[in-house]
Formats: sequence, structure tokens, C-alpha cells
Amino acid sequence: MTGRTPLYFALMALLIIGVGLIQSWNTALFILNFGLISAIMALGVNLQWGYAGLFNVGVMGFVALGGLAVVLTSVSPVGPAWEAGGMKVLFALAIGVFAIAAAVVAYPRLPKGRLRGLIVAAWIVAGFFLFRWLFDDAVEAIEAIDPSVTGYLGGAGLPVLLSWPVGALFAAGAGWIIAKTALGLRSDYLAIATLGIAEIIVAALKNEGWLTRGVKNVNGLPRPVPYEIDLQTNPVFLSWMESIGADPVTASSVVVKLLYAALFGAVIIILVTLMQLALNSPWGRMMRAIRDNEVSAEAMGKDVTGRHLQIFVLGAAICGLAGAMMTTLDGQLTPGSYQPLRFTFLIWVMVIVGGSGNNWGAVLGGMLIWFLWVEVEPIGAWLIDVVTIGLDDGHPIKEGLLSRVAYMRNLTMGLILLLVLRFSPRGLLPER
Repeated sequence: MTGRTPLYFALMALLIIGVGLIQSWNTALFILNFGLISAIMALGVNLQWGYAGLFNVGVMGFVALGGLAVVLTSVSPVGPAWEAGGMKVLFALAIGVFAIAAAVVAYPRLPKGRLRGLIVAAWIVAGFFLFRWLFDDAVEAIEAIDPSVTGYLGGAGLPVLLSWPVGALFAAGAGWIIAKTALGLRSDYLAIATLGIAEIIVAALKNEGWLTRGVKNVNGLPRPVPYEIDLQTNPVFLSWMESIGADPVTASSVVVKLLYAALFGAVIIILVTLMQLALNSPWGRMMRAIRDNEVSAEAMGKDVTGRHLQIFVLGAAICGLAGAMMTTLDGQLTPGSYQPLRFTFLIWVMVIVGGSGNNWGAVLGGMLIWFLWVEVEPIGAWLIDVVTIGLDDGHPIKEGLLSRVAYMRNLTMGLILLLVLRFSPRGLLPER
């Protein structure tokens, strides 16, 4: 840590405490929890960009895969749906994978010429039609099973905390596939490729109802902490609240959020510790050397493409971990909520403002930008009330300003970026 780091984090803590004192502790802890998750996403992007200079704007896809992992890991399996078409779906997917793998293996072994292309094309087309014939029939049967409540296969029914590393594995696997196909592209083409693949992942989550219920959402996901209603009926908790004179309903919500904050804080401490050790190791110095001058690093015998693949997968895994944590905190999977503005642009702002290449800077940027994203709108409404204090509530000028207060978010993000790039172009906590 640099000398400014404790000061910045102390100011961040004061901002959150101020929200608790002025607004409510529930709001303050909401900001804290989502700020911690945003900080983990920023760490993943910082690993890719700050360590290796890889411009990835597909963050949204990796976060969505982390959310999917929570459903597939922790939700109980839907027995009638599996009986209706579960095994048939798995068989159809196996057919699809086999058709593609066989084509890839057979292509270089067939004699060169036009006939080779025709054989492989015919094989893939036949495999596709067989796959769709089996798959569509099974999906229709699954989605017809009580669609208002289920209409999907469910998951494995395992503890929800296991879904966090599973989310990281899902995102790492997708990151490996993307990196193998796109890392040879120039940085601008890499950005376009990652964004396009992220949109494909989100579109699949929205439309594959047999897997995620699509836009109908998966609600009531298991939680790693107690439910508020369980605390409110617990005699020990009620006697504790009575002894301190607190409302058990409000206090139960605060306690649950504090437990989440403890879990998320532990994850951040572990991640930052590991990333700092890696950054200060020979591996970290090699990654920065590759980032600063790929030609020189390659001339010294470094495997530039291999190291880029490695760090892209690691960054994707961290984003997937954050996605699983966020879905666990929400208690539901909502594929329609994965928007590029929230999960790509905002995360990049966090990394730039905090300080690219500095892990503590990424954490600070995640916390600060999320705080502003939540609080700018109520602060803007308060400022408008102050400025228009002499106008009636129904006055068109006052109503027009209040109706546009939501735009304060985007205006503030742009203003913050301009100020940081002008006065501290390397971020609030620059790389050493």
C-alpha cells in the first residue's frame, strides 16, 4: 500500500457511515455489499488490463455465467422436468458436441480438395438437424412442466457457497475458448470479439428457458446466511434486540447484510493477497514486461501468447466469481438485467479511476464508483429541491428537472472520468 491508500479507504468508510447516519443503515450496507462485488469485478478486469494490457469488454458475459452457476449448483432438480426431457436434452447436446469434434478431427485427415469441404459440411449439417430434432422436442416438454413456477431442469441441489468457485470455473472455461480464438487479434478487434461473445452468452440465458427460465427469472435461490424471518422468530435474537432496544425487523435485515459483507470482505482479502503476491513475483514482473513491450519480451524467449491466455482466463474466473456472489446476494437470476452499461462500462470506469495496475486501486475504484452510482440520483434530487425552493411542487421547471435527475448518473460518470484523466491520469492509486 502507498501512503495515500489508508486515507482514501478511510474516506470511503466515512462516506458509507454518512449514508447510514443520514439515510439508513440498510442503504449503507446495500452500497457496501454491491461495492465489494463491483470491486471484485474490477480486480478481474485489472488483472487482464493492468497486468497484461488485454482490452476485454466482455465482462458482462463472464458475470452472467457466474450467475448461471448459482442456479445449476444450488437449485434443487425439478424431477418432472427431468422425466419429461432431461436425458433427451443431454443426449442431444452430446450429439452436437460429437458432430463438431468429429468434424474438427476429421478435416485435416481427409484428402485435400473440394470433396473434403463437402464431406465435412454435409456431416455438420446432418449433425445439426439431428441435434435440433432431438433438442427442440425435449425443450418443449421441459418448458411445459408448470411453467409459472418451474419450466426448467433446476440444478444439483448443492450448498450455494459451492456455486462461487463453480462460477469461476464456468467463466474460466468460456475465457479459455474466447482467448484461444481471439487473442491473436489486434486490441480493437479483441474488444469487439469479447463484447460480441458476451452478448451471445446473455442472449442464450434469456432464451434458453429449459436452463434458466429465460426472462421469467429464477427466484428464491438458496442463501449462505439466515433469512430475516428466521431471525425475527429466533428467541435468542429477539432477546438480544430487546436488550439493546432495537427493532427486530430492521435489525434482522442489517444483520443479514453484515454477514454478507463479512463473506465478501473475506473473498476480497484473499484475492488481493494472492494478486499482490503474484504481482511482486517473477511471474508478475514478466507479465508487466510483456505488457510494456511484447517484442522485447518475445525476443527474450517469453511465451507471450501463452501468458496472455493464462491471465485472460484468470481475469475471467474472477469476474465469474463476482457474478456468482452477486446472484447469491440478489437471491434470483435475472438474465434481462445483464446490461453492458452496468457490467462493462462501469467496471472499466472503476479500474481507470482507481488506478490501472494497482489492486488496491481497483478495489477503491469499485467502491467509490458504485457509491456514486447509487447516491448521485438522491443527491441530485436534493440539489434540485434546494435550487427550486421558491417554486411550487407542480411547477413545470421543477417537475422537468426532477424527471431528468436519473441522467445525473451518466453525467457524473463522465465528469469523474474527465477530472481523473486531467488531474490524475494514472488513477487515484497509480501503479508503482
